[in-house]
Amino acid sequence: MYKILYLGLLFCGFSLSAQSIKVKGTIKDSIGNPLEFANVIASIKSSGATESYGITNYQGRYQLDLPKGNNYILRASFLGYETKEQTVNVPADAENIDLDFILKPQENQLDDVEIVYEMPVTVKGDTIVYNADSFTNGDERKLGDVMKKLPGVEVNDEGEIQVEGKTVTKVMVEGKDFFDGDSKLATKNIPADAVDKVEVLRNYNEVDQMRGLGNDRDNVAINIKLKEGKKNFWFGEVTAGAGLADEYGEENGRYLVHPKLFYYSPKYSINVITDFNNIGEVPFTFRDYFNFTGGFKNFNKGGGTSFRISDSDLGFAVSQNDRAKSIDAKFVAGNFSYAVNDKLDISGFGILSDNKTNIVNNSIRQYILTGITENTNTSNDQRNQLAMLKLSSTYKPNTNFQLDYDALVKTSKQTEDDATISIVGGNQNDITEVKENKPFSINQTANVYYTLDDKNIFAAKVQHLYQNEDPFYQAAQDSIPFRGVFTQINPLDPFNSDADTFDPLEQSDRYNINQNKTVKSNKLDAKVDYYYVLNNLSNLNFTVGTTYSNQKFNSAIFQILDNGTQNAFAENDFNNNVTYTFTDAFFGLHYKLKSGKFIFTPGLTLHNYSLKNEQLGTTATQNDWMVLPDVNVVLELKKSENLRFNYSITSEYSDVNNYAQAYVFNNYNRLFRGNRELENSLSHSYNLTYFSFNLFNYTNLGGNLSYTRRIDAIKTNTQFVGIPTDTQSAGINQVSTPLNFDSNFPDETFSAVGRFSKTIKKVQFKLDAAVFLTKTNNTINNEIRESQSLTQNYNASAQSNFKSFPNFEVGYRFVKNDYDNGGSKQVFFTNRPYANVNLRFIKDFNLFAEWDYYKYTNDAKTVENSYSFFNANLYYKHGESPWEFSVQATNILDTKSINNDNFNDLYNTTSQYFVMPRIVMFVIKYDL
Repeated sequence: MYKILYLGLLFCGFSLSAQSIKVKGTIKDSIGNPLEFANVIASIKSSGATESYGITNYQGRYQLDLPKGNNYILRASFLGYETKEQTVNVPADAENIDLDFILKPQENQLDDVEIVYEMPVTVKGDTIVYNADSFTNGDERKLGDVMKKLPGVEVNDEGEIQVEGKTVTKVMVEGKDFFDGDSKLATKNIPADAVDKVEVLRNYNEVDQMRGLGNDRDNVAINIKLKEGKKNFWFGEVTAGAGLADEYGEENGRYLVHPKLFYYSPKYSINVITDFNNIGEVPFTFRDYFNFTGGFKNFNKGGGTSFRISDSDLGFAVSQNDRAKSIDAKFVAGNFSYAVNDKLDISGFGILSDNKTNIVNNSIRQYILTGITENTNTSNDQRNQLAMLKLSSTYKPNTNFQLDYDALVKTSKQTEDDATISIVGGNQNDITEVKENKPFSINQTANVYYTLDDKNIFAAKVQHLYQNEDPFYQAAQDSIPFRGVFTQINPLDPFNSDADTFDPLEQSDRYNINQNKTVKSNKLDAKVDYYYVLNNLSNLNFTVGTTYSNQKFNSAIFQILDNGTQNAFAENDFNNNVTYTFTDAFFGLHYKLKSGKFIFTPGLTLHNYSLKNEQLGTTATQNDWMVLPDVNVVLELKKSENLRFNYSITSEYSDVNNYAQAYVFNNYNRLFRGNRELENSLSHSYNLTYFSFNLFNYTNLGGNLSYTRRIDAIKTNTQFVGIPTDTQSAGINQVSTPLNFDSNFPDETFSAVGRFSKTIKKVQFKLDAAVFLTKTNNTINNEIRESQSLTQNYNASAQSNFKSFPNFEVGYRFVKNDYDNGGSKQVFFTNRPYANVNLRFIKDFNLFAEWDYYKYTNDAKTVENSYSFFNANLYYKHGESPWEFSVQATNILDTKSINNDNFNDLYNTTSQYFVMPRIVMFVIKYDL
């Protein structure tokens, strides 16, 4: 079928070529210099409609495809130059035409913004401006649909915007922050018909006087310019729907309520987004909550130290509609900005989210070392109630001084109830687990920027994090948990389970083990940067700063007996009371030099690390001095083509969780205990990135090679524990602890990623390839085991963007996974063809349908499963009416479950997840 489809596309391409000609030539200035990024627009003479456009390359060359049988007006334009027009006749028998333009400088140059609005694409320095209407066909619904059609811009499956392979973490609308820190909220909520221009801001820095001083190559921001009718007016939409789900033979009601409201003016802006549904759409995930940081303000980027306060998220599964049996989501968010005066701006946002998720899966887990197989059936009920509030202010009395202050408050209540049946060796163990956590954090940041003169610039930053977590864990099961850890065996009769003496456990019909834990963290970061500008091509950067962290970790394990009384475990092995302090004082020097097409930024940072942990009545300390180098080299081949190389050594330190020596539960069959003698590890990282964006022929090419080598890595030593006669748990219970591995056994990671896309007429072709190779070392039962994983991921697709014809996307994904866990080798293949179509018919109807097919096999063909998902939406909207009616159906084929495999050093797991059923909705949308 796909061969026929691709042949059809090829035939279509040849047909279009036969009915059109190429107009090509050069655009130069009056003295013969080529003008790169000049625009050529061809409009039909009789109607004035735009037919085609082109952008010149570094040689000033352009080319257009024009259908035969029309007369066209070609306009050549470039910022600062007079626009020149020429009429071109293209009869039915016309041949290719060569046409050159010479532009003269404008005597009275118009405002740049006015000229930008006339061009499909304009490049000015590090800013690319797209005219949205030049790339859309009217079927787009959200900003994400618009972004996908812009050359050089991609939107991934998570809804995140990517430019030049870098994820956009700052989205602005009319220059005002839109929920800074997450582009997904913008792509999935801003109406497509409100978008006029899209500005891509490369090498972005939020502070004017800091631009160009450091390395901003990985910073990309997006600014959305609204259409005139959307400014100084409230706009938005209200969507509501109801429907039914075929819940395995039972009909269940489904609902969707999704109002959105926006207001933008020069003085202030307001955005309100809400979403209430039980159809599997998760507007704000648990991952979003922990990753929501707020822009580019990484504190000590490139400083050479990796130290992070971890989040005790209890290992919650991520809410996904392709792995959940049911999801009920409630979401409310508001964002504002207000210009108090010309010196002070304030902004902020608030987010409330409440997700209920039910996940049901069956798993087969084979433990590599023991050869034992465990079969589990689990029903998991989660509820994640999240709240975030951020307030920001910027005070800028003049161009030489700027003060920023941000406060980000995050809190949540996370609960999870698991019911698991575990079968090992024919014996069944019924397990219930309860998890609860109420984390709270407040992160405050103050930044001051001061320009003394053209050569002396200062930047000071202070950041404080307070975090309080109180995760509670309970596991109740039929079998004796962790026999050999919690129990002492009667030496007179070791094979008689009735003769076991329990210390600290007391014998019960059902063993109910509980764990209280609190982790309180205070972390202060402060640094001052001084930039001395030597000349227009070079500067020196001196940095002095410190990181101070103090954490208090307390945990206790106890048993609830059958009669409801509590049996507290008094031994030190089951109680943590730890105070852990980490200090990093550092001084850095970096030199930036631009020479020809090269930009060199080498640097060194001197660190003094001090660690202290107090527990078990004693204090352990460490003190280390280190010099950590880093270097960044950029080769600017052309304005939109560059090659970048980075090398750095990073010293990695752990937080208190890896230092607390008493036992802590990870789950019902895994314990963890820290290591107070733990030392840092060192990582050598090499990264080479190439990117080329050619607007002349709309070709986008990018690639990345990276290699990381970790020495003295912090790894895990795992012991399998249990009594051989205890067939319910022997060989599956694990106790893990971190340790430093000898540098003769480094961890290595290599990756190669390539991206290619090219637009031919109205069809965009894409090819992505990624290869990841990892080699890790861990110890299992005191035996060093090396694991290797090789993953190959390929994707080829074609997507059309016709104005008046049906549009389509077809593609094929192929994934190969090779695993070698200590000599146990597994090879798996995933083949995934997919297609979608967007069809407009009878003028006011629009049909969108998408299909994904999955086939999963291993090399021996002993594992093979396949499934597919088919969704379709039918929309009706009459002309310019604000009302839209639709019928939306998901999982039309009523796929019941999907399969998933994963591997690590300890075991291989095959899981079956039950998914959401077929859902049919009737939806009404009203545009405000």
